[in-house]
Amino acid sequence: MAPIRLAVLISGSGTTLQNLIDRIRAGQLQAEIVLVVSSNPKAYGIERARKAGLPVEVVTRKEAGSDEEFSRRIFEHIRRADVELVCMAGFLKLLLIPPDYDRRVMNIHPALIPAFSGKGFYGDRVHQAVLAQGVKVTGCTVHFADNEYDHGPIILQKAVPVLENDTVETLRKRVFEAECEAYPEAIRWFAANKRQPK
Repeated sequence: MAPIRLAVLISGSGTTLQNLIDRIRAGQLQAEIVLVVSSNPKAYGIERARKAGLPVEVVTRKEAGSDEEFSRRIFEHIRRADVELVCMAGFLKLLLIPPDYDRRVMNIHPALIPAFSGKGFYGDRVHQAVLAQGVKVTGCTVHFADNEYDHGPIILQKAVPVLENDTVETLRKRVFEAECEAYPEAIRWFAANKRQPK
């Protein structure tokens, strides 16, 4: 079967994008990134994408004027690139998913949803909240995105321990290592079970 065609949506540094690029290059993920869309024209992830020779589009919420128009512009690029699966990778804007991409948009979140999730919970804010709460286990969640933040059917979760002397930095690193395994695993599952035969 041909490699699954991915679009990766970013807003920031693009570490998750880089992980997917590296896994594909290493032959650990049968996929092709055919499009990168950034909601932020200054995102470092754009640099990573260009270095890897990937096509990049920038669509800002501000220029679009509404969530509906923002989402419509993004999916216009996605359809044009004949994308099979959309991977949100540190994408911080609300995306409204059209019917033809229902259950074809994944998101990864650095906590075990429903804990520490929803609007405002992203990046280090999640890890700060985990440490402040004193929980002993956290992790990451890959789920199908719907029209709410960090909501939609869960595909898989990976748990990691929260250690006594953890800082935001050490916890972030441990959770990100779990994310680096979880996202490719979820993409492989989708390719095996959900993709439409070409």
